Parts: sequence; C-alpha cells; structure tokens
Amino acid sequence: MSAWLRDESPLSPGTGDDERRADIFALLRDEGRRHTAQITPAGADWLASSGPYPRSTLSHWAARPTAPGVLSCGSVFDVVNVPWVFGRRMLERLWSEGPGSGPVAAYRGRTLLFAAPGTAQRLPALLSWEEWSGTGAEGPAAAPVPPPLFCHGVGDAVTVPPLAPGAASGPRWVVAPDTRHPWLPGPEVLLWACVRAARATARTARAGTGPIPRPRTAATTAERQPQSCS
Repeated sequence: MSAWLRDESPLSPGTGDDERRADIFALLRDEGRRHTAQITPAGADWLASSGPYPRSTLSHWAARPTAPGVLSCGSVFDVVNVPWVFGRRMLERLWSEGPGSGPVAAYRGRTLLFAAPGTAQRLPALLSWEEWSGTGAEGPAAAPVPPPLFCHGVGDAVTVPPLAPGAASGPRWVVAPDTRHPWLPGPEVLLWACVRAARATARTARAGTGPIPRPRTAATTAERQPQSCS
C-alpha cells in the first residue's frame, strides 16, 4: 500500500478545506462539460473516504493529479476484478438490461467493478452455487462458465486511476465516481451480470466454430471412390 495512505500529517499550513476543494474542482472541471470517464470533486471525496486519512489523500492527489493511488477495500467499497473482455460484457448487460453499475476502472487487461461492501465475501459463494449447466447452453461441454474472478474486500487494496489522465498504460476510469454516495451493485446484481455475460461468451464461441463437419464413414468413403472398369 502506498506510503501516503499511512501519512498522518495534516494539510500544509494555510491550506484550508475550501481552498483545497476549489483547487481540485478547477483541476477536474472541463469547460463545464461532464464526461462519464472523468472523476468529479465529489467522486474524489468518496474515493478518499475509503482510507484512514481522507484529507491527506486529497492533498496528495491535488499535488500529483496524474499519479494513480492505492486505496483500501472493505469499508466504502469492494472490488470485483475480471478479465477485460468479460468485464465489458458484464457492463453491457448491466447498462442495457439491468440497473447500471457503480464506478468501473480498467488496468492491465482487467476490469475493476466497484461493488457494495461485503460483495467480496458473498459473490464467490453465489458463483459456486450457480447451476451453470442450466444457463441455456446446449450440453455440458458448452456450459457458459465465467472466467476466474478476483474479489477484493477487507484487508485488500487496489490501484485506482489518477484524477487527471496519466500514462496510457496505467489505470483509467471507464465509469468514474461522480457523487459522494454512488450507487454500488451488490453480489446478487453482479451474479446476474456474470450469468448473462457467460451466456454471451458461449454464444460467441459457438458462432465462431462454424458448421460441424460431416463425419466420414465407410459408406461415404465408398461413394467417393472411382469405380473400376471390368
């Protein structure tokens, strides 16, 4: 975990809360326009509240807006960590058929879905109980099973994207936090999204295999043999 999360020092002398918040607001404001992947001052406050020293966290971000941070899970949010493509399919289902999502980040080929506290403990149990062979696949071999998920909860920490765009290879927001109390999906909602994303993955895999070739038998082989002349 980053050292600045354990920093107990107060803000710099002469820097009050109002001044600091005004600086952050000026940093995040983009000519009055709001973007889904752009964090807001209220969203920064919410993220910082997950650590033991929110004021020090905000002060660090104000000084280094392009640097990613490391935040603790378990109190304000949990994080469900899935492969990028599968995570995008989950997001498609959450926004097109379901209740939407909370903040979502991308990092190193993974999708990080911010979830309600307690999800990291509950979701693995729900996944293990799910009857995957009954989710609409044709036959056990084609049963849509999600890839391994990593759930980060109490005692874990995750890297979060910076306030301002940083390195292209670094973490970035797909859906950035924008309020002090964002809605976060719970384990049941994410299980629902996993099931539907797994179905979509199975359909894509089946469509890519093409028609099943006809097996060659002795009869069909004989039909293709040229007849000998007597």
